[in-house]
Amino acid sequence: MENLSHVNEKGNAAMVDVSEKRETLRQATAVAEIIFPENLNQLFLNNEYQSPKGPVFQTARIAGIQGVKQTSSLIPLCHPLAITGIDVQIEKTEKGAHILCTVKTFGKTGVEMEALTGASVAALTIYDMCKAMSFDMEIGGIKLMEKSGGKSTYSAWQ
Repeated sequence: MENLSHVNEKGNAAMVDVSEKRETLRQATAVAEIIFPENLNQLFLNNEYQSPKGPVFQTARIAGIQGVKQTSSLIPLCHPLAITGIDVQIEKTEKGAHILCTVKTFGKTGVEMEALTGASVAALTIYDMCKAMSFDMEIGGIKLMEKSGGKSTYSAWQ
C-alpha cells in the first residue's frame, strides 16, 4: 500500500514537494449531479423556470469556473496553479442536471482537485439559485472521471 501523499514522515499534514517533477500537460475531468424534485424538474424540462437570481445554468457555469480558480484557497494542501483551460458543461437530465468540468494546465502537478471543485461549486450554485422553489434537491455523484499527464493516467468512462 502506498503512503498518503500529503502526510510527511512524522505523520503531519504537508504539501507535496513538486520541485523535482517535470512539467507536462495535465488534464482532469470530474462530474456532479443535482436531482430536482418532480415539480422543479418539470419546470426545467419545459424551459419554464426562471430564477429571480438570473439564468441558472449560465450562472452555475461561471461559478464552476470561479471554483476551479479558487481551489488552492479552499483545499489547504493544493498548490496554486496557472490554469490554462476550464470547460464547464451543464445539461438537463430526466431527473435534474449533469455537470461536467474539465480543467487543463501545463505544470508539475495535476488538476484533479480543481475539476472536482468546479463541478461541486456549479452544483451548489444551481441549488442556491433554485432553493426559492424547493429545498428538496440532492447533490451527488461527484466523481473524478479521468486524469492525464504526469506519472499516472486514470479513466472511469465505461
